[in-house]
Amino acid sequence: METTIYCYTGTGNSLWTARKLAESLNNSETVPIALQSGKRIQTDAKTIGLIFPVHIWGIPSPVIDFLNRLETGTEKYCFAVAVNAGQVAATLLQLKNLLQQKNIKLSSGFSICLPSNYIPWGGAEKPDKQQQKFNAALDKISRIASAVRAKEERPPEKGPLWQNILFSAIYRGSFNRVPQMDKPFQSDEKCTNCGICEKICPAQNIAMVNGKPAWQHHCEQCFACIQWCPEEAIQYGKGTAKKKRYHHPEITLKDMLACVPKRK
Repeated sequence: METTIYCYTGTGNSLWTARKLAESLNNSETVPIALQSGKRIQTDAKTIGLIFPVHIWGIPSPVIDFLNRLETGTEKYCFAVAVNAGQVAATLLQLKNLLQQKNIKLSSGFSICLPSNYIPWGGAEKPDKQQQKFNAALDKISRIASAVRAKEERPPEKGPLWQNILFSAIYRGSFNRVPQMDKPFQSDEKCTNCGICEKICPAQNIAMVNGKPAWQHHCEQCFACIQWCPEEAIQYGKGTAKKKRYHHPEITLKDMLACVPKRK
């Protein structure tokens, strides 16, 4: 395989990005990061890609765990795409530093802006605004593919200095508290006990107890559970009941379930 793209996704934005990029690259494969838990990560591919969402202006914990288990030669071309809602901040600089600690060079790092799934701050954007972001993302993915094919060396994309300083501080201050940030999740009377929330959680943080989802306090704040619930029965606190849900329209539930571990 010429290119292996490792992808972490919650509501499909990163998976869509990975698939579109793989379509533009020769002899490439997309590998879900959530399925690599506990394994040493090795690949014979000459090019390695990392595609993941920005969580609280930094790298999600499962991606950091993945990086700690990544074993690859220094001669490989490594690139990354950080998917965000408009503020990549210093996420790719953080990634560069983490890879350097493993003697892996981040040859290029790109920011892709797609619709936000962080429902506590607002529901889904209107379809026309979503489509504008999809179109702009496709244009950038095409440029990224050209850079990757040419194995171009580019500095990681980043936000303005004030954003990098402030948001990085917020990321560091909240990182250890993220697993407990599932306490506001709850299900309402619309819950039909379908179990999709339990199955789709990449952190396996949800268990069905007496016919209702119960969060187990090792959350990753990906919001897959609330965004993929077919009945919109999951809420986060008191402010999400009337907010429109979002997951990428070209990604199906079947696609998502193929990217997460099966419950034992």
